[in-house]
Amino acid sequence: MIVIMAGLPGTGKSTLCRTLAEITGGVVLEKDVIRAALFPPERVEYSAEQDDFCQDLMIRVAGYLLAKDSNVVIFFDGRTFSRRYQMQAVIDCAEGLRTPWRVIECVCAEETARKRLVQDSAQGRHPAANRSFALYLRLKAEFEAIAFPKLVVDTERALEEYVTQAREFILA
Repeated sequence: MIVIMAGLPGTGKSTLCRTLAEITGGVVLEKDVIRAALFPPERVEYSAEQDDFCQDLMIRVAGYLLAKDSNVVIFFDGRTFSRRYQMQAVIDCAEGLRTPWRVIECVCAEETARKRLVQDSAQGRHPAANRSFALYLRLKAEFEAIAFPKLVVDTERALEEYVTQAREFILA
């Protein structure tokens, strides 16, 4: 199965998918980690073109992993999936591989996201140097509504609550 983690920066996508990956024995493919491994710091652009390139590689890795083990759960993380075409590419991959897919959209209050982003930046916990509240606001203004079936997870709640909700959605 492929699980697409959607939502604005700071909404808890990575926390949720890492926890779900531990529970399911799944694999997290994180765009920003892949970008950092591929490009020297002076060549990192944070452009849509570079994001799409990294996502294309994630899709290829997902295909490889699923060919080796059709029962693996693969989480696509590190991208907001704020554009329909981004999600469509992953769904097309899943359907081409004849594997189920799910979309989980993480949401939280704007102030919560701002606090998380500031804290992550201060602690150097995220590989993307452009991850900021200004980015959150820009992406929020441009975010295309997700038209695919999805689970919306409010990450304001206790982690155990929304992990249980998301796990049940994945395994349904």
